[in-house]
Amino acid sequence: MTASRYTVSDVMTHTAVAIGREASYKEIVELLHQWKVSAVPVLEGEGRVVGVVSEADLLPKEEFRQDEPKLPDQLEEASKADAVLAEELMSSPAVTVHPDATLAEAARIMARKRVKRLPVVNSLGMLEGVVSRSDLLKVFLRPDEEIDDEIRSAVLAELVPPVELEFSVLDGVVTLRGPLQNRSLVPLLARAIRAVEGVVDVRMELV
Repeated sequence: MTASRYTVSDVMTHTAVAIGREASYKEIVELLHQWKVSAVPVLEGEGRVVGVVSEADLLPKEEFRQDEPKLPDQLEEASKADAVLAEELMSSPAVTVHPDATLAEAARIMARKRVKRLPVVNSLGMLEGVVSRSDLLKVFLRPDEEIDDEIRSAVLAELVPPVELEFSVLDGVVTLRGPLQNRSLVPLLARAIRAVEGVVDVRMELV
């Protein structure tokens, strides 16, 4: 069964806001505010990503303005309180993703690394765009009709022998109805439909 074709390149923001190593603290804060983003990649040379400055990298300046760090795990955080340039503030190496990665892969990286945005880089590490959590959710804006068409052509039609089931898609929820003689197909069918981008849930009402 053919999986959905969506990759990071389909949903990412191609025009990304970025800074150089010498960008100042205030300049970075102004950019985050102006562009309504939570992080910006740091570039060097012709556009190679060497790090990322996020809101979390900027907050120690306020957090430790008057108080010294009290816990060992606050020391690294507190060291950024005196930083004034991007190269001192940035988290490096940057957590990145490739444009041909699946949306699931990007979501796993974000969850594992606890970041909200990922620079999208090519094989040379050059910036091609940025993908955010909200970008990954864009697939759930797919019209029900589009999801319906993909299930018919890329899931049900590819079963051997083809399965003819009645089904409906409402707000991304797929409901299948009808007879299915081969019960072993049920988990396979459910998994294949859930793999279609934009599907919120799958409900089986099979005989």
